Amino acid sequence: MLLLILGLAVFIGAHLFTRARGPRANLVARLGEGPYKIAYSVVSLLGLVLIVLGWRAAPYVELWSPPVWTRHLAALLVWPAFILIFSAHLPGHIRAKTKHPMLAGLKLWATAHLLANGDVASVLLFGSLLAYGVIARISLKRDERAHGAPVRRGSWQNDVIAIVIGTAAYGLFGAFLHPLLIGKSAFGM
Repeated sequence: MLLLILGLAVFIGAHLFTRARGPRANLVARLGEGPYKIAYSVVSLLGLVLIVLGWRAAPYVELWSPPVWTRHLAALLVWPAFILIFSAHLPGHIRAKTKHPMLAGLKLWATAHLLANGDVASVLLFGSLLAYGVIARISLKRDERAHGAPVRRGSWQNDVIAIVIGTAAYGLFGAFLHPLLIGKSAFGM
């Protein structure tokens, strides 16, 4: 469980650091933009690796037993989460309407997994990431009020691309990577 907690601290800490404008700007000034981005990516990847290893090694301690239908609901909710995550990188109407689709996708993904998993490690993992998503969204909203929200325009073509890529990634991840990385089938097969 300690490995999972360490991974969450590293991953979430790296992401929260980007919201600290002064310290981030100082570090970018010292390292340069490119090296900062490389370091940020390496630290985030390290956090993800620790999270996966920690979650897989964590003992199963049941808090509650979710009904079977919640697994089906989770599988359904994760699909639009993937689409939202990909739409964050494509200027389309989905991105414009949701404002922060990456965070919306993260919160939807975490909520879906909280519904389907009732063990301590899952609550720690998905609850922490959901809390991070809420805190990050509140912080961004506060910044937008103070500095103005960016104007976001987009095209329907990019929305279609986000839906197609998000759906394909959802299917591939659920069928192949989820069992490989997590040790459980995402689709109950």
